Amino acid sequence: MRFTKMQGAGNDYIYVNCFEETVNDPENVSVKVSDRHFGIGADGLVLIMPSDRADVRMRIFNADGSEAKMCGNASRCIGKYVYERGIIRKDTITLETNSGIKILHIDTNDGRAEVSVDMGTAAFKPDMIPVLSTEPMINAPLTSDGVTYTVTAVSMGNPHCVIFGDDPDGIPIERIGKAIEHDPVFPDRVNVEFAQVIDSETIKMRVWERGSGETLACGTGACATAAAAVKNGLCPKGHGIKLLLRGGVLNITVNEEWSVVMSGDAGFICDGEIEI
Repeated sequence: MRFTKMQGAGNDYIYVNCFEETVNDPENVSVKVSDRHFGIGADGLVLIMPSDRADVRMRIFNADGSEAKMCGNASRCIGKYVYERGIIRKDTITLETNSGIKILHIDTNDGRAEVSVDMGTAAFKPDMIPVLSTEPMINAPLTSDGVTYTVTAVSMGNPHCVIFGDDPDGIPIERIGKAIEHDPVFPDRVNVEFAQVIDSETIKMRVWERGSGETLACGTGACATAAAAVKNGLCPKGHGIKLLLRGGVLNITVNEEWSVVMSGDAGFICDGEIEI
């Protein structure tokens, strides 16, 4: 199987051009290639596919083989891939995902593509996340593994649980993140963000992704955190918010109708082949 490894703010995936390749059993392939000792090493597998609804289709599989609905960093990497590899040469590219059609905007600098993505609308209604609650879970208590946290639940195509507090570097993220990920209040499991608001335009964040564990960055998680900060009055609407993640910086804008736009670094690491 031919592949390209790419990263967006350190969020690394194995990308396969399914305009040319066929990947059977992608759930198991994702587990194999994501292993950092016996595979390539990544947060998961991304298939770049033809679409009858958009310019290109994305399927994304976590490191444990589970299929995700959406990934912001992977979306930007796909935009860069299809533009720079000459598959789609357009300034605006439509991307089909399991959470709907997303719009990628391409700017070029010396032939290199810089990609921003319209991530859709942040959703706080419990049934849209989903979360087993009769009311939106905004700055609400959640008791998990015997500890009560103040959380905001939001969907950006994937379910997220955002916890604001002090510097997240000292948090035992594996223990807390795993417990909340599997808490029965989230029937589809949940991604967990631990965030510190530094000022109205800057947030520091760590993320525990369902199916992958801690990753260096998460695009939908950064968007969910920015939307939760706006919802809780910690940051303003319509202004750029800088998300400081372990792997880099993502720039998020939450607009008046709760639509979210994300931009940030995306880059190629290597091309190669692996026997599967």
